[in-house]
Amino acid sequence: MNLKLIKPIVFFDLETTGVNIATDRIVEISILKVFPNGNKESKTWLVNPEVKIPKESSDIHGITNEKVATEPTFKELAPKVNEMIADSDLAGFNSNRFDIPLLAEELMRAGIDFDMKNRKAIDVQVIFHKKEQRTLSAGYQFYCGKELEGAHGAEADTNATYEILLAQLDKYEDIENTVDALSEYSSHSKRADFAGFILMNDDEQEIFSFGKYKGRTVEEVFKENPGYNNWIQNADFPLYTKKVLREIKKRMTAPKKTMTDAEKLEALQQKFNLR
Repeated sequence: MNLKLIKPIVFFDLETTGVNIATDRIVEISILKVFPNGNKESKTWLVNPEVKIPKESSDIHGITNEKVATEPTFKELAPKVNEMIADSDLAGFNSNRFDIPLLAEELMRAGIDFDMKNRKAIDVQVIFHKKEQRTLSAGYQFYCGKELEGAHGAEADTNATYEILLAQLDKYEDIENTVDALSEYSSHSKRADFAGFILMNDDEQEIFSFGKYKGRTVEEVFKENPGYNNWIQNADFPLYTKKVLREIKKRMTAPKKTMTDAEKLEALQQKFNLR
């Protein structure tokens, strides 16, 4: 089965110095870009993280400080990476909670203003866990009947993730083969940021998911405690989370738009289903 695509989708995987979205760095990135006509484009880069790779991380993915010493930094690679993903939706394995947030951090550190406003995200791990509750290697065996050679290598994991999604679509007839449906199915609670510090409530309002203001709307907290945003902006939070909060603050201080008579009439018609 082929994916039903309206625009390209990028499957990607990161190997990193650790699992802290705000502070850890990419040491390898692999991208598989799938186009609506079925054509594919792939690229894998080793990355000099400009910090020491902990031994416990090297033991998992096999990438050492010596191996990346002469490789380009992510800042040097960022324009190529951004160009490759710019027109695409995104997909990966545990990507909603880790790979996309960390990629966003690295791009923003490189001066590229990344966001998800015009993208959908598919997390193949979420589909897998909702259906089978296993790991990537087990999932590759379960869905594709293959052993995952080179597990914890970005390229092997990226290609396995793509193959698993295709096999999932073949196996589960109740999962709709569109990016919109796959994105919704593979999402957890709706987030305003990638890291999950800011969620959306049932009224589509941003709320804090942590700390003393957990469960309260961001706008309400900012009105009550204007200094809270400044504290977050200067603390060790992900850059994308800070960006989301800056945009909310800007929205709160923007002049209120006055509705025209035509807009008022349109709103009333929609409210009372007169059209």
